[in-house]
Amino acid sequence: MAPRRFVPALPGDRAVGPVRRRDRRGRGIRGPLLPSTLPAHRTRAERFDDLVLDSVERLESRWASALDGVEFAVEDVPPSNPAPWEHGGVPLGRYFPAQPGLPPRIVVYRRPVESRSVDADELGDLVHEVVVEQVAHLLGRSPEEVDPELGDGR
Repeated sequence: MAPRRFVPALPGDRAVGPVRRRDRRGRGIRGPLLPSTLPAHRTRAERFDDLVLDSVERLESRWASALDGVEFAVEDVPPSNPAPWEHGGVPLGRYFPAQPGLPPRIVVYRRPVESRSVDADELGDLVHEVVVEQVAHLLGRSPEEVDPELGDGR
C-alpha cells in the first residue's frame, strides 16, 4: 500500500490532512451516468409510472366524477397469496374496494406487465388495457364500455 500524501492548501502552508481526489480504488469521483436532460436518464420504473398516469388521464376525461378519490398505484410484483377470485396465472393488476378509512385503490404490477410485452408500444397498450380492466371492475361495467377505443389500437 502506498503511503498517504499530505498536500498543503497553499504554497508555504503546512499540510493538515489528506486530500482525496479519488476514491479508495483509484477511480475518480462518480457522477451521474447520463445528464437529466436525456430521456434515458429516467428509470424503467419511472417510465412505467408515466404510462399508468397517461392511461388514467385518458380515462379521467370521460369518468372524472366516478374516479374521484380513487388511488392508482404501481407495485413491482403481486403478493404471493392470490386473491380468491384469481384462478392460476400471475395477475397484472388488482382492484381493492374502499374500506373504512381507505379509498378504493387500483394497483398495476410492473414486472408481470413488462414481461408480457415485446416493445414500448405494446407495453403502453397493455398498461392501458390493465388499467381499463381494473376501472371496469370498479365501475361495474365492461372494459369496452369504459373505453370504447380499447380495441382500436389507439
